[in-house]
Amino acid sequence: MAVDSEAPNGPISHTALAAAISDGGYPTAVSDPESGSLASKRRVKGPTDGEKAKISEDNADSVLNVSIQEGTDHTHRRLKPRHIQLIGIGGTIGMAEMVTYLPISSPFIRFAGRYVDEAFGVAAGYNFFIFEAALVPFEVTACNLIINYWSDAVPVGGIIAIVLVLYALLNLFAVKWYGESEFWLAIGKVLLSVGLIVYTFITMVGGNPLGDRFGFRYWNNPGSFAEYYKEGHLGKWLGFLQCLIMASFTIAGPDYVSMAAGEAENPRKVMPKAFNAVFYRLTAFFVLGVLCVGILVPYNDPTMKAAFDQGLPGAAASPYVVSMDRLHIPILPHIVNAMILTACFSAGNSYVYCASRSLYGLALEGKAPRVLAKCTGNGVPIYCVAIVLAIALLSFLQVSNSASVVLDWLVNLVTASQLINYAVISFTFIRFKKAVDKQGISRDSLPYRGRFQPFLAWYALVGTFTMAFVGGYTVFLPGNWDIPTFFFSYTMIGVFPILFIGWKLIKRTEFKKPEDVDLRTGVADIDEYTRNYVPTPPRNAFVKVLNILLG
Repeated sequence: MAVDSEAPNGPISHTALAAAISDGGYPTAVSDPESGSLASKRRVKGPTDGEKAKISEDNADSVLNVSIQEGTDHTHRRLKPRHIQLIGIGGTIGMAEMVTYLPISSPFIRFAGRYVDEAFGVAAGYNFFIFEAALVPFEVTACNLIINYWSDAVPVGGIIAIVLVLYALLNLFAVKWYGESEFWLAIGKVLLSVGLIVYTFITMVGGNPLGDRFGFRYWNNPGSFAEYYKEGHLGKWLGFLQCLIMASFTIAGPDYVSMAAGEAENPRKVMPKAFNAVFYRLTAFFVLGVLCVGILVPYNDPTMKAAFDQGLPGAAASPYVVSMDRLHIPILPHIVNAMILTACFSAGNSYVYCASRSLYGLALEGKAPRVLAKCTGNGVPIYCVAIVLAIALLSFLQVSNSASVVLDWLVNLVTASQLINYAVISFTFIRFKKAVDKQGISRDSLPYRGRFQPFLAWYALVGTFTMAFVGGYTVFLPGNWDIPTFFFSYTMIGVFPILFIGWKLIKRTEFKKPEDVDLRTGVADIDEYTRNYVPTPPRNAFVKVLNILLG
């Protein structure tokens, strides 16, 4: 119940950012156009007049720089609409309105500091870093669980060590092939999701070796709602709540879509399309994916229960592979499991990248130790990568615990952190709208205007804030107290306010009044870029077709 493979689009939603990395690959250290020195060596002070989107490709080889500097943004706008659309298979709130108005790198983190309070932005930045970093050991653990489908002969510690060494090598040396490979891997994940949906329809109507037209049989026996902890209606409600908590982990999107804003070509045209498409594509993949799972396998299947509850080797906890084994389908289970394994490995590599660049951005701002801004000759923030890989050592918890238990712990940590991200986005938008109204800027003049605002933003804020506390509720049920579960479920809920209050007291930051919020810096550059934008023709016919399909 805790593996990405249970919802085939899970890896896409969490790692879609990686799919959008431009053709050039990894970022390199960014040089300062004025001094020629590396930006990572410059002392970054507060906001200047130049919070530029740096529309022109003038001074760097970087493709993605997750720096959240208030003063500079030296990223390049090389991400095509097809890249952004793949990122868009993720989610949405009111973020689109802010991002299309001022499309900059790492916007939801920077906007939190710019529209609310600098301390709020710092807390949001560290929360996002921990969120990304915690997903690395999650994917490593998932890889081990999936490999167990074939054999458990290789020691758990050996598999973990191999995966972590590969991540280190890929992130330190084989960086130039990263971007485009991740794009094609993302396409593979989409095709896998579509293929599994088609597989479900064919098998449920009798297209299987057993000739069994099982249809919606499992909705009646054992039933569509599983009881959890209690019996009767209360048990079914608790089962539904547990599914809702898991959905909070699986779904992601506005943060990832927005992270590409600083690199998107013609962002004021591309980003609104991506945000609009997100809802429909997300609904299709997630709703159909969940529907397929409920059709294919009963919730009390012994093989799947053993994989989830006891961490036993078998079907790698994938309901699709479980169903293929139940229907005696040869070969296909191995192919699907191999594709899921590739997706999980790719996802973990993407998180090493995203987390290290988030920490690197904090270091550039002076909000993390300056030594973390040191890069190798090819622009890799080596100490940031090392810290992320050190956090990934949490995956060695599998050595003394089952993989399913460790997955549950990491799911709890990531879910709480992600819900805090959404709460930050929602509250930041509420403050943004107040500032827009106070300063007399008509929302009709914005490139994108969300409906039913700020009511939906308040709904999202209350919902995500509440779910962050509900996520670990089971630990308080009689007989369920478990210190590691409590720790992983509620650590970030405690860390976020500590970071916010601590930074606020040390730096004496001020909560920004609507009339004092800076809504102008950088906007003129985006306006000029939009007026002068000339589309880049596709390299070949195949890319042209991709642009039509995904643009």
